[in-house]
Amino acid sequence: MYVIALAADYDGTLAENGIVSPGTVQALEQFRNTGRKLIMVTGRELPELLEVFPRTDLFDRIVAENGALLYEPATRNESKLASPAPPELYEALKARGVAPLSAGRCIIATREPHQTTVLEEIRRLGLELEIIFNKGAVMVLPSGVNKATGLAAALHELRLSPHNVAAIGDAENDHAFLQFCGCDAVVANALPVLREKAHLVMRQARGSGVAEFVRRIEKEDAALMPAARHSIVLGTADGEEVTLPAFGKTVLIAGQSGIGKSKTATALMEEMAHKEFQFCVFDPEGDYRELENAVCVGDIKVPPSEHEICKLLEQGRDNVVINTLGIAVPERPVFFTKIFPMIVGLRARLARPHWLIVDEAHHVLPADREDFVAALPYDFG
Repeated sequence: MYVIALAADYDGTLAENGIVSPGTVQALEQFRNTGRKLIMVTGRELPELLEVFPRTDLFDRIVAENGALLYEPATRNESKLASPAPPELYEALKARGVAPLSAGRCIIATREPHQTTVLEEIRRLGLELEIIFNKGAVMVLPSGVNKATGLAAALHELRLSPHNVAAIGDAENDHAFLQFCGCDAVVANALPVLREKAHLVMRQARGSGVAEFVRRIEKEDAALMPAARHSIVLGTADGEEVTLPAFGKTVLIAGQSGIGKSKTATALMEEMAHKEFQFCVFDPEGDYRELENAVCVGDIKVPPSEHEICKLLEQGRDNVVINTLGIAVPERPVFFTKIFPMIVGLRARLARPHWLIVDEAHHVLPADREDFVAALPYDFG
């Protein structure tokens, strides 16, 4: 699987008039049964959501209050991702007759046309807050907090990359988290401005549109992803960019000594880092030990630690250079056969590292190791 998780808005996307249909619940259950994860990203306050939606157990994480609160249904643990809602603003708005009016853990919410009053009170009190709109709803949050920042916190806990997340929504406050993910879609009832910018527009509305998207993910997986977000730029030819597709491709860089193979590989890794793809490099000759945007494990005196490699890759914050200078040349293929299944396992669970670079491949994949070549996953890419 390349698409490892689905991030979905609640109102107007999963739910119609606040209720999720049995058919949509069934689609979500089927999605989880494929081994993928579900994340809800909503502007609702958590107590209100728990009241109207009893199946929060389907979700690995819930980002509530438009990115300000993270909730784990399995443990019922809540984590504030922003400063608490300022009580003085709430009281000021209440005194001016703003209704409806509510205060969550971090959010203050009302509805149009009270945005003018809200803005006046924010300025009068000198608060660093933003107003976010959602189909008539008016939400007040600390500056810089939105659904994308909340989803980033959820993915950090789940150790997932946004490249491997498909997202679906319907309203203006969904734009940030839709663009943050590897693939974005909107349901048929989405606002026109979102429909115009979305990579995919579902034919069906609300929960039926989510079920449609789920079916497409299960059937098409990586083929759904927009190439511009996932391809690696190689250069230009005749004035046009030449790109390396990100999915299921194996690349050979070949040439005589000194022709620029390592320089080419380094340029590719710089592009991978720029696009925040995780990569892992097998480096038999120490050519990449000072590579930027990567952590080097092992050196000429100390062999690389399997445990440290696994820990770094699993955490997902770093790219990893595996320096095998400290391993005798005849033992390098053996070491590779120990590490490689671990990388395959990580990709099965977390869909990363996205790229595996094997420098001086004859060191770890010698021609006489036919047994190992036969063991390579057919679709490893």
